[in-house]
Amino acid sequence: WWNQPDLCKAKFIGELLVPVAPFDQKSGRETWTVAFAPDGSYFAWSRGHRIVTLVPWSKCLKNFGGEGSNGAGPQRLSRQNSEGGTVVPVGEPREHTIDCGDIVWGLAFGSSVPEKQSRCVNIEWHRFKFGQDQLLLATGLNNGRVKIWDVYTGKLLLNLMDHTDIVRDLTFAPDGSLMLVSASRDKTLRVWDLKDDGNMVKVLRGHQSWVYCSAFSPDSSVLCSVGAGKSVFLWDMDKYSLIRKLEGHHNDVVSCEFSPDGALLATASYDTRVIIWDPHVGTVLLELAHLFPPPSPIFAGGANDRWVRSVAFCHDGRHIASITDDRMVRFWTIDEKSPQAISPLTNGLCCAFSTDGSVLAAGSRDGSVHFWECPKSIASLQHLCRMALRRVMSTQQVQTLLIPPRIRSYLSYQDL
Repeated sequence: WWNQPDLCKAKFIGELLVPVAPFDQKSGRETWTVAFAPDGSYFAWSRGHRIVTLVPWSKCLKNFGGEGSNGAGPQRLSRQNSEGGTVVPVGEPREHTIDCGDIVWGLAFGSSVPEKQSRCVNIEWHRFKFGQDQLLLATGLNNGRVKIWDVYTGKLLLNLMDHTDIVRDLTFAPDGSLMLVSASRDKTLRVWDLKDDGNMVKVLRGHQSWVYCSAFSPDSSVLCSVGAGKSVFLWDMDKYSLIRKLEGHHNDVVSCEFSPDGALLATASYDTRVIIWDPHVGTVLLELAHLFPPPSPIFAGGANDRWVRSVAFCHDGRHIASITDDRMVRFWTIDEKSPQAISPLTNGLCCAFSTDGSVLAAGSRDGSVHFWECPKSIASLQHLCRMALRRVMSTQQVQTLLIPPRIRSYLSYQDL
């Protein structure tokens, strides 16, 4: 299967390395999370030992030169920062290194749309008034705290305390409301309103064990949360109620992301599979297998070298990336069951696509980040039309359209 002649190698473009001290112990160095700012201005990664580095993304790309890196450029980035940085002209994004005070497990960027009012309508006075030009970084810590930082200054703004265990993942609603969801090993998700000075709005309970990850649908109306014990939950974020549980995985589910049109949901599991669901009706549309033949449900529940650690949806709505314990990063397209491109990656833990979808970043156990070009392909006009339609129509609405069955099936992604 791996010897298919058309299986190409993904183009590696560079890496950000962390200088390692000779006495440095192995644990605590992991890059558990990487993130790109919604406007594409910054890249952030947890580089181990409580440290988060914020790098202007355009500067990062310039250092890579768009070509395979020998490591010198990225290393220079790291060292320059540790020496206090260079003089940056006013107005240009600055590089920041933030000491979060504890191991960082989750990262998320949040940006404000001023017209989006806080859900808390009773309070006239707020300590923070977030404008359009505000960019925030939320960090989820080992001690259960969530810290909110100003990206442009590196200053700590808020310290949110309520979780009783590791905050594994953070996600902001993409609608500019600055609603933040934290997923924790204490088996809960908590919803925070940063426009109400970080007030906790709701606790979402239902998971029987650790919650690993959560993701908003593009319109911010639905939240997916995944966790230990095969759990995939969908929540109504207007009523803060459980919509449904998705059944299909055979082991812990550790990563999830919606497609840009909200019509698809990708989940990654230790059962060696990525499942693509229709979140509107709860059906499985496609399975991306990382082990051939796929293990039976009995063996999928155990340990193996094909655990999928992370999945990311590209902003073109067609490409998906997965990080697996078999030392591979894979690029898939939604219309094929085998990878379009692969590349070696030792000890990969997490991945994210850049805002424009052109680059994939992956974090690893040694604190470094690696970057690849996303395989280039021109989307068909049909696919672009399908995405435009599905941004505003649910599967149920598509099924009622008086159109030929083949087109209805295509618009429902049932041809995958």
